[in-house]
Formats: sequence, C-alpha cells, structure tokens
Amino acid sequence: MSLPASLALYRVLTGLAAPILPLVLSRRARAGKEDPDRRHERLGRPEIQRPEGRLIWLHGASVGESLVLATLIDQLAARDPELEFLVTTGTVTSAALMAKRLPPQAKHQYVPVDTPGAVRRFLDHWRPDVGVFAESELWPNLLIEARNRDIPMALVNARMTTASLTRWRKRGDAVRRLLEAFAWIGAADTRTRDGLEDLTGREIVLAGNLKLEARPAAPDARELSSLKIALAGRPVWLAASTHEGEDSTILAAHALLRETHPGALLILAPRHPERGKPLAAMARQRGFKVARRSAGEIPDGADTVWLADTLGEMPLWFALAPAALIAGSLKPGIGGHNPIEASLAGACVITGPHVDSFDDIYGAYRRHSAMIEVTDAQTLSAAVEQAWQAKAPGRAAAERAISEASGGALDTTLSALSVLLDQADGPEPEA
Repeated sequence: MSLPASLALYRVLTGLAAPILPLVLSRRARAGKEDPDRRHERLGRPEIQRPEGRLIWLHGASVGESLVLATLIDQLAARDPELEFLVTTGTVTSAALMAKRLPPQAKHQYVPVDTPGAVRRFLDHWRPDVGVFAESELWPNLLIEARNRDIPMALVNARMTTASLTRWRKRGDAVRRLLEAFAWIGAADTRTRDGLEDLTGREIVLAGNLKLEARPAAPDARELSSLKIALAGRPVWLAASTHEGEDSTILAAHALLRETHPGALLILAPRHPERGKPLAAMARQRGFKVARRSAGEIPDGADTVWLADTLGEMPLWFALAPAALIAGSLKPGIGGHNPIEASLAGACVITGPHVDSFDDIYGAYRRHSAMIEVTDAQTLSAAVEQAWQAKAPGRAAAERAISEASGGALDTTLSALSVLLDQADGPEPEA
C-alpha cells in the first residue's frame, strides 16, 4: 500500500541519515543523553537473545509511560506466567527505572532510532507477537514496519493536548496512516477520544487514564528510615521534576520560607539530573548551602538545599516531604507532571497553572480541593507553609479525585490486550 508523500519522504530522509547516526549517538552520550555502553541497541543491534515463547513488546517514551507499562506487565504476567516481555524506552532515566522495576520475565532495550534499517533489525531480532505503545509517541518507521509484519498493535492511554491534536490535524493523511497500525486504541480522556475519532473516522474507546492506576515501587525501607532520622525536626519540602526556568522561582520561595523557618530544607529534584551542576551553582550564588545526592551527600544542619540529582529515587523524596511542588507547571510549554505518586505517598500536591498535559487529572483534583495552585514565589512559599501547618488538602481528598478520574482504565486495557494476544495466536485448528 502506497504511503502519503510526507511519510514516503520521511522514510527516504531517515534512510539517508543512517550513516551519521553513530556520530550523533556518540555526541549525545557525551552529553549524558545516551548510555554509551548501549548505543548498539539504538542502532537495532541487540546483544541479548529473544526469549522462547510469546513475547509482548511494550514501548513508552520516558518515565511516566514506563510506570504504566510496568503495571501492565505485572497484571499480564499474573494472568499468564509464561508470557515474556520486552520494554523499550528512549531515555537514560527510564532505563534506570526499568532496571529496578521490571520482573525477571521482562527485558529492557532502548528503542531503535527511527531509520528503516535500525527498525528492521530490531523487529527481525525480537519478532514480537503483540506490540503496545503508550500515550502518543508515534515513530513512523517503527509503526510502518510493525504493520508490514502484521504484528497486532495497541495504543494504550492515548493522551493528546489540544495543541498536539491541532498539529496532528495539519498532517492528517500521515497521522491517519500511522494510527491504522493500531488494532485497538484506548483514550485516556474525552478530549483525546473525540480528537482521534475526528482524525481517524473510527470509534475510539474511552478507557480512562492508566497513570491513575500505575503504582511505583515503594522506596527502600531502610534508606527511608535512615533519612527520616537524619532530617528529624527540620521542615522539608520538595520541588519535583523541575525544568529550566522554574528553579529561580523555587529558590526564591525557599528564601522566603527560611525567613520564618531557618532550618527549612528544600529537596530540589530536577527532571533531568544532568542539570545538577548548574543548579548547584545557582543555589550557591543565592546564598544556599547545597548537598548533592549524586555525590553521596546527606544534608547536615547547615545545608539548606538538597539537590536530588539522581535517577529513580522520586518515591523516596515524596515519602520525605509533606509538601511537594509538581513542577513542569510554573511556565507554559511543558504541561505539568503527574501528581498521583505524590498523593499516594501522603504529600500535599502543589502545582503551577500550566498543566494541560494532565488537565483531566488536575480537573478532578480541583473538584475535590485536593491541591494548591500557585503562580509565583510568594504563593508557592505560602502553600508550603499551609502544608507544614496541616492546613492543606489531605490524602483523602486526593484519593477521591484519583478514584473519580481513573474510570477502570486498567481492566478495560487488559481485556483489549487479551483479545490481541488471542489474535496473535491465530484461529483454533479445525477438528
């Protein structure tokens, strides 16, 4: 079947770019954006063997999607212990998380770069029986080649902002062709369901948001106990998954808090840990004494900022802080991050106004008064003060919001994947 002109051109151009990819990956590895020891995976050259038996391939862009996929794996493995799983992601952070989170029957690989050759090598090696993509990362060559092999595919927890749907409509023919690769699409919210139905002309299932039912691993109990002892008596708050341009506001809020709480400690956890060095310099320039987690440092009484510039430890930070700013929300263009993990750990959720990537979840939080919205350093410091004084929304309100928004997404999605597995097995032989 012929492709729309834009997809045909994309395949030609990505094929022509293939020879320079090793150089590009090397440069990204020096910048901390690739694992230098696993670049062969990005070129579709895995070094581990495909396991015997039925293999489900699950792909997600980064950390949030990884937790969704891990939850699906747990449930699918419980239903059929003989299933094998391959998880692909694209970030160093998500790979570190998967190393801790995945069960023995699941393997992690970096997703191949989206060139025809790398994708073909990847699929020729792994030969998945079923493919599962999370949310909205659609790599054209990956989907085209999977469809060419008749791999039953599902798009789970599909979530698009209004802006992303607008961009997709401008490339309607190409997007429709890519979405044809999916035998089943489960939308996380009504906006996405309606937008995809308009784009594809087919019925899309409103499954609900899987992120509301994904459960991160609990922090190490010994580590948590030790840190609680080390920080005992200090008022602590967390700025979780911060992005460039937000940290100045956060540090200004911390300075305000320290005027009335001299012992206050800010746990500053950047979304990208490689920002640790410039963040430490910024904090010190503003007069804060900084301890860095990446250097193995634990704050002493004089430290006022603990820079959590490590991977996979967010459950620990949420468990230590009664107040948590869910960053990515203080400036436009990012769309916020998921507040569920903070709520389940018992932290009061504080957010900026820019949460369009999670507006379904934050809508439920607003309806149940389960969060505090802030706009600047003054309102942020006041929100943290509320949480410290136990005058902020509690866990019960957050649990009501989570229950309202979930909509049984996990059961709906698991049922759909079971049907795809049956399709992959083929029809029953005639008697």
